[in-house]
Amino acid sequence: MKILVPAVALVAALAASTPAAAQTEARTGVQAGDLLLRLRTIMVAPNEQSGSILPGFPGEKVRLNNQVVPEVDVTWMATDHIGFELIAATTKHRASGVTGTTGGIGRLASTRVLPPTLTAQYHFAPTGKVRPYIGAGLNYTLFFDEKAAKGLEAAVGRTSVSMKDSFGWAGQAGVDVDINPRMFLNFDVKYIDIDTTARLTTAAAGTQRVKMDIDPLVFGVGFGLRL
Repeated sequence: MKILVPAVALVAALAASTPAAAQTEARTGVQAGDLLLRLRTIMVAPNEQSGSILPGFPGEKVRLNNQVVPEVDVTWMATDHIGFELIAATTKHRASGVTGTTGGIGRLASTRVLPPTLTAQYHFAPTGKVRPYIGAGLNYTLFFDEKAAKGLEAAVGRTSVSMKDSFGWAGQAGVDVDINPRMFLNFDVKYIDIDTTARLTTAAAGTQRVKMDIDPLVFGVGFGLRL
């Protein structure tokens, strides 16, 4: 809720700043030429798979935590049914070494992630008050501000961490539900194909490279405004 409050306030401010005639526009839904601004709270839930991470720990895999953050996206309606959406959000994830479901060597590193994603959407009922859509597109994920965990450095010495940027595909499904002629609720879920290679360099073990498929599901809920 703390994340949604400023998002709601911003949408309300944008709606209030438009001329009164536009506010009372009677048409529902969307049409060619519309811009849709959405402010959402998203949960990024990685579905990671990885190789072993350090010598001496052959069963150790990398796990990333879920993260909840605000997200902004803009959709341009090219036709009444076809739209193009660009999303922008950044998350910070902790990487841990896990063996099975209970054991493991614990915290390894942290990284920030910027995954701009462009999708082409098909809107099934553009003139309706309830407008489901599906989409598919491309994602480019940048990893930055990678840092080794203090516990790892205490065990193996000074450690540097880097993660390779990723290029992949994305799919989505969602629905917009009108509140009034210009504002709407939005519910959305995405799957993003993110594959990377993490490199850990330590004085004790040298350089280790770990291939990771992160492939998160991204669940979103928020408000939108037809501009």
